[in-house]
Amino acid sequence: MSALFEPRTLRSLTIPNRVWMAPMCQYSAEPSGPHAGVANDWHFAHYAARAAGGTGLILLEATAVSPEGRISPYDLGIWNDTQVDALRRITGFLKGQGTVPGVQIAHAGRKASTDRPWKGGAPLGPDAHGWQPVAPSPLAFDEGHPVPDELTEEQIGAVVGQFAAAARRALDAGFEVVEIHGAHGYLIGEFLSPHSNHRTDAYGGSFDNRARFALEVVDAVREVWPEELPLFFRVSATDWLEERAGWTADDTVRFAALLKEHGVDLLDVSTGGNAPRVRIPVGPGYQVPFAARVKAETGLPVAAVGLITEPGQAEKIVANGEADAVLLGRELLRNPSWARHAARELGGDVHVPDPYHRSV
Repeated sequence: MSALFEPRTLRSLTIPNRVWMAPMCQYSAEPSGPHAGVANDWHFAHYAARAAGGTGLILLEATAVSPEGRISPYDLGIWNDTQVDALRRITGFLKGQGTVPGVQIAHAGRKASTDRPWKGGAPLGPDAHGWQPVAPSPLAFDEGHPVPDELTEEQIGAVVGQFAAAARRALDAGFEVVEIHGAHGYLIGEFLSPHSNHRTDAYGGSFDNRARFALEVVDAVREVWPEELPLFFRVSATDWLEERAGWTADDTVRFAALLKEHGVDLLDVSTGGNAPRVRIPVGPGYQVPFAARVKAETGLPVAAVGLITEPGQAEKIVANGEADAVLLGRELLRNPSWARHAARELGGDVHVPDPYHRSV
């Protein structure tokens, strides 16, 4: 059997194959009013198509734990019951197709309150549904971005509570995997990196202090998330800055060992996002070595991302033990049925909806 189409069990949850969908924001929710952050027909059709295409696990886009935690006013949220009700429609359909529904819970930190990418992604003010961002330190992400408010220790504790509340709502909404977003220069990643964290209290300075907030979030989520269901964490394995100027691959390996001790079941390994205009050696599978190193040195299961586009390429990553699964992003935007096509090419077995059997 193809390694890519072998089931993978984490805790008591079995995921039918190793072709997983990476979280990708759709920026398609209402920005304000009673339906702010609520999933709509676009979100349903988007995720339903990838489930019908045979994807084993779908991680919904970065879903904000609070209104001010959204990347843009058009992001999904999971801070109220109206949002939960809409998400149930999606998780129910995914389960009906044999796909495991997961959700990435997130806080954008200093990169919050920006426009949609196809509108340029610039910071938004109150006249355009924007708000004042918060961060570990009053350091703007880039020129033209606002200086964020520095979170107090009391406010940090409140955000930890928001992540826990989001995990409770995720369970109520029918999700079977929760992923904590600690990557791409958003709030948790901002605390981890010395590039963005200049604090002098218990949440800044040393590695242990910079990791404190992330581990508090993990502990709070793990406490409310069922013991039998897995918890994921997404990390940027490097800021792609000069040694010690930012977060490094060595830091990631050290941090992964801590996450394993705190009950994280899989590390979703990406890179970058915390500093603008850095040089990244982009190419096919360019982030896979970071995932492979975490798996080899800590034993923590990992998922690999980054320009994984071909079935043979994905098969090799899993078969060689570099990662336990691949998370596809843009390739699944291009081809919702990528998993079914890959199964045909590799001789694997994948769920096909009854109305689509004529296509097999």
